Amino acid sequence: MQDIAFSALVHGVYVITTRLGPRVNGMTAAWVSQVSLRPLLLMVSIAPARYSHDLIKESGIFAVNVLTQDQVDLGKRFGYQSGRRVDKFAGLDYITAVTGAPILPQALAYFDLKVEEIFPAGDHSLFVGEVLEAKIQHPDSQPLVFRKEDFF
Repeated sequence: MQDIAFSALVHGVYVITTRLGPRVNGMTAAWVSQVSLRPLLLMVSIAPARYSHDLIKESGIFAVNVLTQDQVDLGKRFGYQSGRRVDKFAGLDYITAVTGAPILPQALAYFDLKVEEIFPAGDHSLFVGEVLEAKIQHPDSQPLVFRKEDFF
């Protein structure tokens, strides 16, 4: 059934970033969705085993960086290794917005969020955050659509 979900459901590809004190980390995710207009709320689904899970839970902040169609390698950089062992930001420039979470300047767009709710959901947690700032950084680019063969 998982293969059907990978094939039939359409998702973008995002780098979810956070900061806890001096520690910055990011992870690749495809399960991101808008859940409310007023206030503007987004949701990201993260497995508790991921390093970012506890950093976001403790810091109460995260950013959603929307990747462009030519950024599969950037998605792999943040998806194939753990931030517990590797500094995924080494040699990579980033900026910050309201919360201080890292923003990738090469991303199509970003959303800077504060955590409003965390819900258990099967083998993942749903982090619902209120958007404090958002910007389209590269309006001529197209978003990256998740395809299993690009990442697995």
